[in-house]
Amino acid sequence: MGSDKASVKLAGKPLIEHVLARVVGLGDEILITTNHPAEYGYLDTRLEPDLTPGAGVLAGLHTALSAAAGTLVLVLACDMPFVSRPLLEHMLRLAKDFDVVIPKYRKMYEPLHAVYRKTSCLAAVERVLMTGEQRVISLLSGLNVRTIGPPDLAHLDPEGLSFFNINTPDDLIYAEQLLSQRRAGEQSQGP
Repeated sequence: MGSDKASVKLAGKPLIEHVLARVVGLGDEILITTNHPAEYGYLDTRLEPDLTPGAGVLAGLHTALSAAAGTLVLVLACDMPFVSRPLLEHMLRLAKDFDVVIPKYRKMYEPLHAVYRKTSCLAAVERVLMTGEQRVISLLSGLNVRTIGPPDLAHLDPEGLSFFNINTPDDLIYAEQLLSQRRAGEQSQGP
C-alpha cells in the first residue's frame, strides 16, 4: 500500500478502527503493537512499541504476548476489516483448552487471526526467534493447537470475509464496494 496499512482509510475511517470496532468487549484489554505510537494516540487504547522494530510478524507477536496482561491473547492483523465477531467468540471459547486456536483457510494457517495462550506461546516464540526463524507458523510445533477448519468457518463466517486483508489499492476498492453493499442491504431491511 506504500504506507502504514493501519492508517489507510476505508469508508473514511482508518483500517485499525474497523478492526477495533469488531473486538470491543471481547477481552479485558485491547492493545496495539506499533512502531508508530504517536499516530495512534487518539485511539485511547494501550499502545506498545515493538520490542524488536522491523523484525517482522513473529517479533510483533512476541511484543503482543509480552505486553498482554491476560492469559489468552487474541491477535488480529490491522488490515482485516471484516473479521467475524461470531468466529472470534467461538475461538475464544475453545482457547481455554489449547495453547493456540488458529483458523486454516484455503489450506493456509491464519496466525494473525488466532488466539494464543500467553505463557506457553511466549516461550515458544522466544525459542523460535533465537533460531533466526521469522515465520509465525513455525512456533506451532510442540504446542497444543486447535485448528478451525472449513465447516466451522462456513458456519461462523458465511460470507468468508474474515481473512480478506487489504494489501493493494485494488483490495481497498473492493473493500469499499463490500461496505457499500452491506450498507445498502441494511437500509433495505429497515429497522
